[in-house]
Amino acid sequence: GLEKYSLEQAQQYAMQHSYVLHNTRQDIAKAQKEVWKTITIGLPQVSGSANYNMFLNLPVSLIPGEFFGGEPGTYMPVKFGQDYNSDFGFTVSQLIFDGSYIVGVGSSQIYLNLAKQASEKTEIDIREAVAQAYYLVLIGLENKKVMEENLVNVTKLYTETKAYFDNGFREEQDVDQMRLMVKNAENEVVKAEREITVAKVVLKYVMGYEMEKEIDLTDALENFLVPLMASTPSGFDISGHIDYRLANTNWQVSEKLLKLEKAAFLPRLSGFYSYSKTSYGNQANLFKEGVSWYPSSLMGFQLSVPLFNSGQKMFKVNQAKIELDKAETQRKLAEVTLQKDYLTAVADLESALEKLGNDKENRELAEKILEKSKIKFNNGITSSTELSQIETQYIQSYGAYIGSTLQVLQAGLKLKKATGKL
Repeated sequence: GLEKYSLEQAQQYAMQHSYVLHNTRQDIAKAQKEVWKTITIGLPQVSGSANYNMFLNLPVSLIPGEFFGGEPGTYMPVKFGQDYNSDFGFTVSQLIFDGSYIVGVGSSQIYLNLAKQASEKTEIDIREAVAQAYYLVLIGLENKKVMEENLVNVTKLYTETKAYFDNGFREEQDVDQMRLMVKNAENEVVKAEREITVAKVVLKYVMGYEMEKEIDLTDALENFLVPLMASTPSGFDISGHIDYRLANTNWQVSEKLLKLEKAAFLPRLSGFYSYSKTSYGNQANLFKEGVSWYPSSLMGFQLSVPLFNSGQKMFKVNQAKIELDKAETQRKLAEVTLQKDYLTAVADLESALEKLGNDKENRELAEKILEKSKIKFNNGITSSTELSQIETQYIQSYGAYIGSTLQVLQAGLKLKKATGKL
């Protein structure tokens, strides 16, 4: 069946079905996994191993001959060991201190916030795209309605003129002129229908809606125009705007990267415990009853201290400082840009509202002139050519009014986005 959507419902649908949003949410899931991946580096690490070896030739060692009563300076070849050996064991290690790890955990949380904010910005862009497409459909429907009314009026005028001509009260040129006006009116209706079709395709696309399914809108143009005409802009909170928050998070990332490079100068301390069992024999089966297994265990600490690296780490620290300075500048730029966007959006809305008022008045005047001209034409005072020109003037003035209406809606949307309320 035909599904109907208000603008808010269309935007909610897009939040659930947009292909673009699906990918940004996957980025959030990926960042969440990255947080846990970083945290696990500092958790106990356990590894196990097992070996089974068979010597094809046992290693030979040379022992001084005098050990066995031989001549000094001579050596006796001796084989140590047995043909088969096996061992198994496990090692537990625990990171005790690593400056890079501490900074890394904090950085991964910031990257998660960055992914979430990027997804939020994408949601805002999609809501804006849905609203733009929704407005275009509404404008198209309004335009089609007026063009259809005009076609009805022109067709009626043509019918009356033809009747007058058939009775000898009109010239054939008047009939032809009226017929031409009907054809032009029909073209305007067809054009309006195609514009609606295209606008609906765009709306379905940005919503993630199936192209084959029909869609209808429940909101009227007045629902959006009236609040804009009555609204008075009252500023906004820059710190809450998504663009500023993104710039601020990027600054935090640069700050953490600087700390990470500095942490590379700190020592790294870890502890470990190792346990294993080993067995030897001249028989292949070392796992049968009666074969001895000899345990061994080891516990210790490992300290790694960076001493000298030809200045590589210092170069990286200096590079990170430059990136932090750039991020700070970018944050200031974001703040100034948002102020500029807000002031521009306010001015654009005021201009669009003024133009809408003027175009509405012009449309009403053109309609009034057209109605009077039709009466004059019926009374033989105005020629068909003059009437055709006046009808074209009315279509143009109405087109200007429709264009101004769309400009107001777009300016209102721009202001909403500039204030972070979209």
